[in-house]
Parts: sequence; structure tokens; C-alpha cells
Amino acid sequence: MFTIADLEQLQAEHPEWQMELVDGSILVMGPSDYISEEIGAELIRLLGNWVRPRKLGRVTGSSAG
Repeated sequence: MFTIADLEQLQAEHPEWQMELVDGSILVMGPSDYISEEIGAELIRLLGNWVRPRKLGRVTGSSAG
């Protein structure tokens, strides 16, 4: 059973890895693939189509910060 402290230590040792703690297990996440990028792009498009006409703000991808 891993803790947040364990995850933080691994992140410090391997900053290039993307990890998450799920039910006491540390999962190393792989890079995005074509399907996950397509799903994300479609979600952003749909959300933008809803937000823009209502002038509710801006919609960006995950790399915008």
C-alpha cells in the first residue's frame, strides 16, 4: 500500500513520468495515443461550441496550463 509521500518521492526521482495514486497503488501512465487525443479534441470542440455563443469564457487544451 503506497502513500502520497511515496508518490511524491517517486515523482521527485522521475519527473518525466506521469503517475497517479489509485487505491494505494501507484500507476505509471503512458503517453497519449491517437484515440485519447481524438476524444479530447472532440470534447474541446463540443465544449467550445457551447461556451462561445453564451460568452462564458475560453476553452483550451491541457497544454495551455
